[in-house]
Parts: sequence; C-alpha cells; structure tokens
Amino acid sequence: MERVRYRSFERTIAEVRVRGLAEQAEALARGEVSSSDLVETSLEAIGRQESLGAFRVVRTEAAGSEALRADKRLAEGERLPLLGVPVAIKDDTDLAGETTPFAVRGDHRVAVRDAEVVRKLRAAGAIIVGKTTTCEVGLWPFSESVGFGCARNPWNPEYTPGGSSGGSAAAVAAGMVAGAVGSDGAGSIRIPAAWTGLVGIKPQRGRVSGYPRTDPFNGITVWGPLARCVRDAALLLDVISGSHPDDAYQIERPLRSFQEAARRDPGRLRIALSFRTAFGVSGRLDPEIRAAVERLARRLTELGHRVFPADPDYGLVGLGLIPRGTAGVADVLDAMPNAQPEARTQVEAQIGRLVGRRLLPLAKRMEPYLHRKVGRIFRYADVVLTPTTAKPPLKVGAFDGWGYQKTQSASASACPYAWPWNVLGWPGINVPAGFTKSGLPIGAQLLGRDSDEATLISLAAQLEKVEGWAERSA
Repeated sequence: MERVRYRSFERTIAEVRVRGLAEQAEALARGEVSSSDLVETSLEAIGRQESLGAFRVVRTEAAGSEALRADKRLAEGERLPLLGVPVAIKDDTDLAGETTPFAVRGDHRVAVRDAEVVRKLRAAGAIIVGKTTTCEVGLWPFSESVGFGCARNPWNPEYTPGGSSGGSAAAVAAGMVAGAVGSDGAGSIRIPAAWTGLVGIKPQRGRVSGYPRTDPFNGITVWGPLARCVRDAALLLDVISGSHPDDAYQIERPLRSFQEAARRDPGRLRIALSFRTAFGVSGRLDPEIRAAVERLARRLTELGHRVFPADPDYGLVGLGLIPRGTAGVADVLDAMPNAQPEARTQVEAQIGRLVGRRLLPLAKRMEPYLHRKVGRIFRYADVVLTPTTAKPPLKVGAFDGWGYQKTQSASASACPYAWPWNVLGWPGINVPAGFTKSGLPIGAQLLGRDSDEATLISLAAQLEKVEGWAERSA
C-alpha cells in the first residue's frame, strides 16, 4: 500500500480514518503511515496553534529522532501498543532531560530519570512530543501561572480549558496529539475533559504509579488519560497502569484489559442521578449543565438502564481533602530549590505546614468511615451520574490578581462535584454531555465503586455510540 504522508492532522487523518491513538497504532503496524509523518504532523499542529499555550516544552528534535527509531523498529516487525504514536504528558511528571517546575518559578533541576508513567509510555513505544501547561502545583480549575503562561480552550480561546491538566486537554481537543496524560487531585483530569469535550479517566488510587512520588498529595492525586474517545482512553490507561514497588498504594492488575471493557456491553445497570454537592461546598448549578446531565440520564434510560434520583451521603468528606491537599502543596514547594510561588499558592502551603500536616493522620484514619458512609449508595446503584462541574468554562484571566480566599471560594463554587472521589480514591470518568448555547463543552461524571473502572468504561463506550462525541472537534 502506498504510504500516506500527512499534511493536515485534522483533515488528512480524518480522510484516512486514522484519528485516534488506537487507529494511529494500527495504521503504523500496517505500514500505511510512518511515525516520522505522525510526529511531524503533531509538531506542525503544535506550532500552528502555539497561541493556545498547550505546551510548556516541545521536544522537536528529540521526538523526531525517536520517530526515526520507531520507524526502524516497525520495519523490523516489532509491535507494541503505541509504537511510534505521539502523545503528551503534563508538566508535573518527570521526563529525563527536562525540568519539572509544576508552573512554579524556582531553580529547577533537570530530571535524570523518567517518572514511572513515562517509563511505561516509552515501554509501549509512545513518543512524547512535549510537556503540557498547568497551574501552580495543580491547585486550580484553570491552567495559568505568572511564570509559565496560560493554556486556552480550543473551542474558544477566550476561555480556559480547565485545570490543572488544561494543557493536556487543550492539546488533545485541538488535535495536536490524539491522547495525553494528566493528573487528578481534585478533578484535574475530569474538569478540563468536561470543558474541552473529551473523555477523561481518574483511575482507582494505586492503579497508576506516581513514582518517584510514592504517595502523591497524600493519596488524593492519580495520573490518568485524556482522549477524544473511550477506546483511546482505555488503551492509554492499559499502557500506564501498574504499580512501582515503592508506591504507598498498590493494587493488582485487572484480569481483563480496559480495552476489552470498552468493547463489552455493560448490561443493565442501576444509575443514581445526583446533583447534591458534598457538605461545606456551595454554588449554584448552571441550568444548562443541569439540563445536559438530565438529557444524558434520559439517554441512559433509553439504553435500558434504570436511572433514578439518589445522593451519596458525603458526611465530613471535606476533612479528608483539606489536610491532604494543603500538606501536599507544602511538600512540593519545600522540595523545590528557591521556589517563588504566587501569593495564593504560598498561603495554601502555609496552611499545609501549620495545620494540614498535623491533621493528616486523622484524615487518613477517616477513610474506612467515609468508604462505608459514601459507599452505601452502591447497595442500590452500580454507578453514580453527576455533573462534572457546576459552571461552564471560565474566562482566561478570570482569577488574575485574586488572593487565596477569593480564588479558593470561586474554584469550589465552579467545581464542587469532582473532589470527593479523590478523597475516597475511587474511579470516575468524565464524558461529554453537550454544549452551552454559546458553543462551550459541558461534561458529566460517571462515578464508580472501588476498583471498578471497567464498568464505567463499558458504560461510557455504550453511551459514546449513541452520542457520537468522538466525531466532534474544536
């Protein structure tokens, strides 16, 4: 077959039906396209859309060299899940030869070895084209910082793609890469996925190693995939799953792959529709978001599932978040030479040093109680359906110059739905739920019980078939 040379990522890939990670990997294996072509086209798309600010680091020369080596390996008959496929990682993840500033100004050391997530991506043959933009220490639902610029939403650059994995989401939504890795400590994968029309998976705690961070943000942060379709997100999750021997949380690999779950019919499920937020978090739900989630609930009913209103009993789940989060911020900044964070970040760290670290043992001891209390919902439901955010995408710069209290309050009001599942450690998936009247994406969450990503993936894949969100692009 004549080799296809890509000129436009968005249009030419669509013409040859090689739009996602899985389809790119399959086309590479069949010899229909080269890794050099895919990487070159990815780099061209990044350069052409530089104004979106999706990337902090672009590995132009290194990625090109790695693509040539991938082409040689493919020609020799080697096959791996992502051999020769370009992907991106968030700038909180160590990549040998690059710094990991996490959007904080300071004297940053060059990483001498890859994080475990990167090692697994490379072992699967993926080519990392760059590191994506985030906010300071992943604190906020936007991806902007004084020292490292801002990421913008491909659907409308006046708006944020969300945070803190906003650069990764913008890169996928804009077609710069077909898949990217983000991290989620309070919704930081699911929020940007919602605001850019993507599938974003927060895996079960312990599913994906954060090494060299053995207990990232004291158990609330996990790494996971962002992609346009469920199949690609499942593939990426399969690739990056697995523990490091030093990880604080370790779980066994599932008997069946997540890609298999994406192909499997979920059966008839009991789905609890909930609009309640956890205790202590207020904020008015945007009526367009409520309508979008209710529409998805009707879709699920049409698919044969039993959908009914029911709320998890969150109890004092907030007490499990604040010590872990604030202490985690303090840990990150204290490990940075000459860290120069924004004032609001410094306040968060100071709370962590003075209060968070002291209350951390209590926060962790609460976990069995919270699992029992919140987990009662799964006596009569298999999945919980909620909005991912309470508000649609916010304007870029909306938080400029704000202090800690005002930023924290506004962030909690806009995004009150995602973080409880980080405290619990259980899996959740954002799925696209439609658009506002002004054309901005809206998302919904599918939340699952302990270690049950497979059910969420299977349900999301079924929903994708009737919703067709993988066909939409910014």
